[in-house]
Amino acid sequence: MKRLLISSPIIIICLAFLSFQEARQNNFTIRGRAQGTSYHVSYYHSKEIVSKYQIDSILEQIDYSMSLYVPNSLITQFNKSSKAGKLDAHFSNVLQKAFLISKDTKGIFDITVEPLLDAWGFSAVRRDSLPTKEKIDSLLPFVGMGKLKLEGNRLVKKQAAVQINVNGIAQGYTVDVLADFLKEHGIRNFFIELGGEIRAEGRKPDNSQFMIGIEGPLEKGISKVGIKHRIYLENMAVTTSGGYNQFVREDDKQYIHILNPTTGFPIESDILSITVLAKDAITADGYDNALMAMGMNEALRFLRNRPFIDAYIVYRTSDGIVQDTMTKGFKAIIKN
Repeated sequence: MKRLLISSPIIIICLAFLSFQEARQNNFTIRGRAQGTSYHVSYYHSKEIVSKYQIDSILEQIDYSMSLYVPNSLITQFNKSSKAGKLDAHFSNVLQKAFLISKDTKGIFDITVEPLLDAWGFSAVRRDSLPTKEKIDSLLPFVGMGKLKLEGNRLVKKQAAVQINVNGIAQGYTVDVLADFLKEHGIRNFFIELGGEIRAEGRKPDNSQFMIGIEGPLEKGISKVGIKHRIYLENMAVTTSGGYNQFVREDDKQYIHILNPTTGFPIESDILSITVLAKDAITADGYDNALMAMGMNEALRFLRNRPFIDAYIVYRTSDGIVQDTMTKGFKAIIKN
């Protein structure tokens, strides 16, 4: 009993000291450019633990693995090969997730659309004109996840002309890699953003959560979109898919960057944008384009059977009005 009475004040003092240390956490911010966009890493700690050099080194490793803009990257080597290509850990992790999501979405998510993306000017090379239907039809035989096979540390193609593009999932994966790196260095409270893909862990020193703004229709019946909601993230990730910024235009018609792997043409969806919430960024990123491609009704049915993802959807009704809706899980992170 005496030992208990003596040690209790020590425990209280230690807890008070730890709380004091937590309160003294400083904010460290790292910014830069990678994967054709900008990144932002913000973390809280008593001292600077992670440097910009370390973050950029990780991003360079991932670029060497999966960037179509790097001439000797592993993905470029695979696309140029006639049979197979070698994989590193990053490439393998992304491919395994890609196969899972493709199966879950019944092929809507498909990384073999690279020849089609290239033809439309949505890949590494921009095009001056749109592809003809004949051109699209000539590429479709080389599209389909069934034309790929993982064999250990190799990805095998069943036809020489098969090419892949993992941009629809790689940025989310990159965010998760950076998050794991911070946690490995004892950083528990941080916010990471890469090209609009976001992951937040822990809280700020004042115990407040990380907050971001989400676009939605500002007034009922008016097609005006702006920051409508504030969401508070804690140990979650969000990614957004939409046709606002990535599209080509011809004859006053706009074609967005998400393609239908069955037809080879850009999707025509009543969903204008969708923000997906998940535990990790690779999951959110992998599903957002597929959900948008499904269209409003199918996307809602799909979400009801997937408790591991939630979403906020901005869509256009049949009479042209912009409206929004969300799942219960997404509504739980919105604060007024």
